[in-house]
Amino acid sequence: MKQKIAIAVDDLTVAYNYKPVLWDIDLQIPEGVLMAIVGPNGAGKSTLLKSILNIIKPLAGSVSVYGKSYKKQRSLVAYVPQKGSVDWDFPTTALDVVMMGTYGALGWMKRPGINEKKQALEALEKVGMLPFQNRQISQLSGGQQQRIFLARALVQNAAIYFMDEPFQGVDATTEKAIIQILKELRKAGKTVVVVHHDLQTVPEYFDWVTFLNVKKIATGPVADIFNDDNLTKTYGINYKTSIVQ
Repeated sequence: MKQKIAIAVDDLTVAYNYKPVLWDIDLQIPEGVLMAIVGPNGAGKSTLLKSILNIIKPLAGSVSVYGKSYKKQRSLVAYVPQKGSVDWDFPTTALDVVMMGTYGALGWMKRPGINEKKQALEALEKVGMLPFQNRQISQLSGGQQQRIFLARALVQNAAIYFMDEPFQGVDATTEKAIIQILKELRKAGKTVVVVHHDLQTVPEYFDWVTFLNVKKIATGPVADIFNDDNLTKTYGINYKTSIVQ
């Protein structure tokens, strides 16, 4: 049976100061995959996510989510940004951050109630952060902060999850906990797209991969395309240094 396409990117080009960051990207992401986007620094990985999410306006091209514009399908999508893009000094608790994930379903006029708090507490428990629900986010470690933002995404109960370097700066225990949750999401039929930098863990963590270096090099099942040829095309002849970093 043919897989349904969750995300379709057509002829996408993005430039900063007239310099292309993404060039003529065509990409189809099937429903229900756990996909890594890999490539060297400056390859446009985060820019691709932000373009799909309509955070960055492309010079050319289009993006569709289940055949419609992102604007029409926004409720189907959850996003975990890079840790460095978040103001961690903002005075709010872990529970409050997670409850923010319920705002989209509620709409502007309603405030979270008992049901939303219950969902948030369940998400905190799932990521192992329930004991920290009343802790200020600035008092959490990097790994704990990442778990909080994952919990915020979980309460959105989205069909598609985008995550920008979710393993950056976290300890091994947190990394294992996060990837277990991502695999559970995939098992539940969700589509999960992750900007990832550790090439060693790609075969273990993901079933789909996209190689990116301004242009799309290749995309498909890890078992079929995660090979020396595509790694060399993406990273150059010294790609193995990317694996040991």
